Amino acid sequence: MKRIGTAQRTTQETSLAATWALDGGDIRLQLGFPFFEHLLHSMAKHGRMGLQLSGKGDLEVDAHHTVEDVGMVLGEALREALGERRGIERMGHDYVPMDEALVRVSVDLGGRAFVVWSGDVEGVYRPTIELSVLKGFLWALAGAAKANIHVDVIRGQDYHHVVEATFKALGRALRVATKPDGTQNLPSTKGVL
Repeated sequence: MKRIGTAQRTTQETSLAATWALDGGDIRLQLGFPFFEHLLHSMAKHGRMGLQLSGKGDLEVDAHHTVEDVGMVLGEALREALGERRGIERMGHDYVPMDEALVRVSVDLGGRAFVVWSGDVEGVYRPTIELSVLKGFLWALAGAAKANIHVDVIRGQDYHHVVEATFKALGRALRVATKPDGTQNLPSTKGVL
């Protein structure tokens, strides 16, 4: 069975379509937002997942609406790809170093949404996307996918290194959490997710 989810979202601010293939595939991102596409490509590549995302947002206003709505549409696609979440590891984590930066991301696909971001970025680099907006992406992704996502910035001074390591670690943690466990069991002591 192919584990693929699709989702679309159209508002007055954005128009987006996504396909997320948990077991691999092409990565094609067309948002007209190169830095964010770079982060999403890193997530999919290191997660060994297929990811297709196209659309547009009101980037002339700022990045907020587009980044948050991408989180929503990707979360919906991930939720659909997971189905009933039977036979998956459910939880995963990974550490990713990138030069001076070291980031750990832990994920639980247990059906409840929450995000924790621990650690600051000390550098003075002026980002293309404010860190608060990227945190909004994580909240939107977690909310739509019904996932817990914990990001621990263990160290790092360069904004680009910290956020790229975060997206790589997110992809790797999702790869572990979505990995088939060889059963069709629901990964919960409660019997429901």
